Amino acid sequence: MTAAAAAPGYAGADAAGPGLHRLAPDFTRTDLAGRPVHLRAYRGQVVLLNFWASWCGPCLAEIPRFSVWEQHYGRSGLQILGIAMNDERAPVLRTVGRFHLAYPVVIGDAQLGMLYGGVMGLPETFLIDAEGRIAARYEGDADLPRMESQIKALLPHPPR
Repeated sequence: MTAAAAAPGYAGADAAGPGLHRLAPDFTRTDLAGRPVHLRAYRGQVVLLNFWASWCGPCLAEIPRFSVWEQHYGRSGLQILGIAMNDERAPVLRTVGRFHLAYPVVIGDAQLGMLYGGVMGLPETFLIDAEGRIAARYEGDADLPRMESQIKALLPHPPR
């Protein structure tokens, strides 16, 4: 991995993963309430796809901001999707309850991570534009103000 790819907040593609501006790999998973979540169903919206785990400190630090963004930019076309990379469901449910998350959360695994170039560290976040293309990839502690600026630039409807 290059130094740039290892840098926190890196918004690019690593050699092994899906590159920028390529279609985001589609998937279908069941959320914590038992409802199917299809990535393709969010075409026309900007998707913040966040791989996280309940034991990951930097992940837990980002989640409250993502929840605020979902509320603030949801009407403008933002959809947050959480991919919990925990082996057990119970800690995920506790974390979702602790943060009162209103956005869908599914349980991920290595197979889903490999679709996105191999999620080797957490958090890892992908911004997917309204056409379903990967616009940015953030690995590790993300530069949240920069991420928010990118989200606003991608939104199909300007925020009020």
